[in-house]
Amino acid sequence: MSTVAAPHHAPRPRAKASRRPAPAAPDPVRHLGREIRGLRKARGYTLAVLAGKTELSVGYLSLLERDLATPSINALHAISRALGVTISWFFDAGEIPPGERDYVVRRNRRRRLDFSAGIVDELLSPTLEGQLELLASRFPPGASSGAAPYAHNGEEAGVVIRGKLELWVDGKVFLLEAGDSFGFPSTLEHRYRNPDAEEAEVIWAITPPSY
Repeated sequence: MSTVAAPHHAPRPRAKASRRPAPAAPDPVRHLGREIRGLRKARGYTLAVLAGKTELSVGYLSLLERDLATPSINALHAISRALGVTISWFFDAGEIPPGERDYVVRRNRRRRLDFSAGIVDELLSPTLEGQLELLASRFPPGASSGAAPYAHNGEEAGVVIRGKLELWVDGKVFLLEAGDSFGFPSTLEHRYRNPDAEEAEVIWAITPPSY
């Protein structure tokens, strides 16, 4: 609200020194629709499936994804659980500087998933809305994707940054070391593990995203 200026001939009152409150930080819960939509699609869920898992309505979820509504903390917790991430996934996304959001992922702002086998995936792609997903995966000694191979739509490739990776693809077994790379259609049954006594790190590219 503007104030009326004092007449020029009247003495201007001395302003009292005061501390202005710091501007409020942006609410990280806002504008997360694209993050919810991208992760939902990467999981292969329709809005109806997500609604069933969260007990939220399809209409409400649609509003959230289009940034026409702001989720409550309870709703965001329910969505996080249904999509297999912690709520920090979305708060971290909200803290990304707007000018970098679509293009850059800073090392200290990577979003991550921790799996029961000890495997850690860090998302290197700015979003999951495109056709390519880039991950940094770390495998502790002996960690694996599981005893049974699996398959899904798409294609994937990667390079071993350090350590060793044992890769099964379509019944074939390969032992990869630092500097070795690989690629195969994801429709072929595959699995992997770290056979070494040291941690392995792999940069993994997957299309379309299937986080």
